[in-house]
Amino acid sequence: MRLLLCSDIHCDFQAARNLVEQAREADAVVCAGDLAVMRTGLQDTVDVLAEVEAPTVLVAGNGESADELAEACKDWKNANVLHGSGCEINGVSFWGVGAAIPITPFGAWSYDIDEIEAAVLLEDCPEHAVLVTHSPPYGHVDQSGGEHLGSHSILQAIERAKPQLAVCGHMHACWMQESRIGHTRIINAGPKGIWVDL
Repeated sequence: MRLLLCSDIHCDFQAARNLVEQAREADAVVCAGDLAVMRTGLQDTVDVLAEVEAPTVLVAGNGESADELAEACKDWKNANVLHGSGCEINGVSFWGVGAAIPITPFGAWSYDIDEIEAAVLLEDCPEHAVLVTHSPPYGHVDQSGGEHLGSHSILQAIERAKPQLAVCGHMHACWMQESRIGHTRIINAGPKGIWVDL
C-alpha cells in the first residue's frame, strides 16, 4: 500500500492543492492534524483536500477539535476522521487520536488533552496498525527549542501495540524527520507530503 502522509497544513491552500495532486498516485492519504489556524479556516482547507479521491485518514490537531473536523468532513465521502477510533483500508488497520498531547501553553483556542485521557483513547489501538496522532511520542521527532515535548502516552502505546507506522506532526521544527521505536517507523510528516510504502 502506498501512503501519502501530511500534517500541519494550517490553511496553506497551495500546500493543500499540491497534496491533492500528489494523492492521485496514493492508495490512501494520512493527515495528522492542524488543517486550521487557531480554530479558523478549517472548512476552507477541507474543501480543497476533499478533492482527494483516495481513502483518507484524518485526526484533529490542536488548531481544530475532533468534532469540528468531523463536521467539516461530513460531505467528503472518502474521509475517515478518527479520535480514539479506527478504520480499515485495503486490509490495513488504522487507529487515530487527535489533539495536542500533553496540554500546551497556548490557551483556550488550543484543542488539547492530557496524558490520562490520551491513554484511554489509545488503549484499543490494534497491534501492527498504522497509528495516526497529532502529537509525536516523547523523545522522538518532538523537539522544540531543544526540549522534548512529545507524549508519554503515545510512546507507551507504540511500545505496547508495535504499530508498523506511526504518523504525527505538531512539532514544526521536526517536519519530515523520522525515528524508530523497535520496528515502528515514526514520521513527523509536515505539509509537503511524504511517501511511504507499507
